[in-house]
Amino acid sequence: MPTPFTHRMTTYGADDEFLTAALPFLTEALSTPDEPPPVAIAAPDKLDLLREALGNDIKHIALIPSTDWYTGSAANAVAQSADYLATHAGPGGRAHLLMEPVWNGRAGRDPRETAEWIRYEALANLLFAPFATTALCAYDTRTAPPTVIEAARRTHPDTDAYEDPARITAELDAVPLPPPPPDAHPLTGPTTTAATATAVRQWARARGLPVADAELFTEAITAASSTLGPVTDALLWGEAPSCVCELRTTRRVDDPLAGFVPPPTAELDPDQGLWFTRQVCAYVDIRDHPTGATVRLQYA
Repeated sequence: MPTPFTHRMTTYGADDEFLTAALPFLTEALSTPDEPPPVAIAAPDKLDLLREALGNDIKHIALIPSTDWYTGSAANAVAQSADYLATHAGPGGRAHLLMEPVWNGRAGRDPRETAEWIRYEALANLLFAPFATTALCAYDTRTAPPTVIEAARRTHPDTDAYEDPARITAELDAVPLPPPPPDAHPLTGPTTTAATATAVRQWARARGLPVADAELFTEAITAASSTLGPVTDALLWGEAPSCVCELRTTRRVDDPLAGFVPPPTAELDPDQGLWFTRQVCAYVDIRDHPTGATVRLQYA
């Protein structure tokens, strides 16, 4: 079903090709009624290209280094986009966003991080469907591997490779999680929220997480537990900063958007705990099975 959200993709392998794609897009934005100035989110060298090409007209365009926008997980990118639209977009979410993902020296070299980025690109079609936002995702073939380009094509409706976001996320979630290590620490003893939080906090501090990080990790686990329902088992393993908690529940999640939908207010309802968890943790892996779900949280 068509939505107001327009999610485009372009690839380029040279600076002039970047400008060939970017300049008409920004010009289109400047001539669209009821819209704020467009924003270009790109690597600093690409922003310099735009400044040189546009001259005095650059004052009508917001420039944001991509390293300031894409600062963490896929869920962080969702939050950044949602906050920007809420703050700057015109009526109905009208805005033009030129978005260059960061691949040079960051994502794309790690299969897991790549998978999470593709998840973000796929889910964007659902999360931002109600908004009259136009996004152009620019992929530099000099830094983004061919496998990433091909995967990204599956997440953009303007390509001939586009596929249903639910199918893509199902594929990502079909990859089995590595088994916990033999020395994983089970959470035992009292099952109250306070007792569990104390045990997690103490374990995290013993594994080298600073006080503030141990507290965030603890809160992330507590928030996830409150959303997931009864937790039958919990395991902890790893060393700072990559501390991991695995929760096993008797209830399936059955929602590819779980934890990705921005809450309407800063005060989270109990069923929105996974939003907080995804904002705090680098990775949140959910695997449904016939009798429940396994949810694995990795702090960093």
